Amino acid sequence: MGYFRELPDLEYQSPFVDRVSSDAYVRAKNLFRRVKLRDDLQNVFTLFNKYEIPDGARPDTVAEELYGKADLDWVVILTAGIVNIRNEWPLSDRDIYNYAEEIYGTQLNAIHHYETKEVKDSQGRLILPAGKIVDSTFTIPDPNIPIQNISPAPIIGISNYEYEVIKNNKKRTIYILKKGYLQQYLNDMRRIMYYDKSSQYIDKTLIRTENTRVTMP
Repeated sequence: MGYFRELPDLEYQSPFVDRVSSDAYVRAKNLFRRVKLRDDLQNVFTLFNKYEIPDGARPDTVAEELYGKADLDWVVILTAGIVNIRNEWPLSDRDIYNYAEEIYGTQLNAIHHYETKEVKDSQGRLILPAGKIVDSTFTIPDPNIPIQNISPAPIIGISNYEYEVIKNNKKRTIYILKKGYLQQYLNDMRRIMYYDKSSQYIDKTLIRTENTRVTMP
């Protein structure tokens, strides 16, 4: 992931027993230096394109498709608001089947819950929206018969496998930064990554932590 190249460095006291002196330091990437998309920009839809993640796609393949560089996968992840890639990126169709089979075993096709089906009256008015979770005994009066006859149950059973597929498919819709704003985003991100001057400051991309072997008894 190209993201780690964007992180500034820090030097901290060497933990190695074979260090040449107490003043020895180790240089590493500062993983605590992070950025995110500004909250007020997440609702500016002119900056983003709605995108449906294809089956089997990864952040790097999406970045290659949209930005022409696979190592901009971190831009896809950050601008889509994804924090935990393991839980928030959709599995492939094959992987979601294997995942569901591992969880439910022989109950893979058993009913997980019931949902309403859409019901309209004879004039096309919506009486009951689809997708509401209900009990298996849920019924409503027939909207097209004046007397209170009970219509056939307007519900459908959702299997355990279907439930996992539905959850997984909801992850496929993300909003990604438009290519025209990419360079500005990269410039802003790199500027934010620079260090301000302080007692730890070496240069804008490097700080040095306190060495307690030297400064403390």
